[in-house]
Amino acid sequence: MIDWSSFKPKAGSLLLSEPTLADSNFARTVVLLVAHNEEGSVGFVLNRPLQLKVQDLGEAFSPCELPVFEGGPVEIDTLHYIHRLGPGYIGASEVANSIFWGGDFDLIKLGMPGYKTEEIRFFLGYSGWGPGQLEREMEEHAWLVAPALEEDVFELPAEVLWEKAMRGLGKDAAALTKYPLDPRWN
Repeated sequence: MIDWSSFKPKAGSLLLSEPTLADSNFARTVVLLVAHNEEGSVGFVLNRPLQLKVQDLGEAFSPCELPVFEGGPVEIDTLHYIHRLGPGYIGASEVANSIFWGGDFDLIKLGMPGYKTEEIRFFLGYSGWGPGQLEREMEEHAWLVAPALEEDVFELPAEVLWEKAMRGLGKDAAALTKYPLDPRWN
């Protein structure tokens, strides 16, 4: 049996959507939480790549062939990024061990042609919760919480991330991966 009281969100953790979560924006998603405090929470969906490359966002981003991910349903006209390039990017915040959020975008743009997908991820939009909203969703069992491992965030293929993270929480959470996408199929 899953001990729901043990799941406490914090910056640098992964939110794993419960398979019964009805919100289509978050069905079987993995969200890297980059901020969580009394003012609310911010994160990025890690397992929803778009059919876009960074260079498709304008000439300023050419010739960067890195994929762009759907960060979430909020402000989908904004570009965000996480990386493991280190703290040398002015303004970068370390959200988990060797996982950084943001930083001086001019410095990021200078290195764009040479980046690899294992170093940086770009997102259109973000996932956001107002004060107390994520806690309420946690009480409703909408999310499970897992540690954000650098290799999972940057190296694991998007299509296996949710299941791998769920399995990492133990056999009860692993059993949730067998839940059908549409419960009517059961």
